[in-house]
Amino acid sequence: MYPRIDMAHSEHNRARNKGGFALVILGALLLFLAPTIYPSIPTMGIASLAAGFVVGGFGFYIHFLRYRRRSL
Repeated sequence: MYPRIDMAHSEHNRARNKGGFALVILGALLLFLAPTIYPSIPTMGIASLAAGFVVGGFGFYIHFLRYRRRSL
């Protein structure tokens, strides 16, 4: 019944990948929660800190830097 209204720009019509943002959140959770969950095993705490930095950094690259590199 109503006319179909499309957005003016093709950027708004394509689906955005939210996987990078999810990795950033997962990395932050590893940084904050995992060392407090395993206080009796210090090596697990240190490994979770390192994994949090790696996962969060990879998610930051996917979410922010990779998209910016394509648009330049």
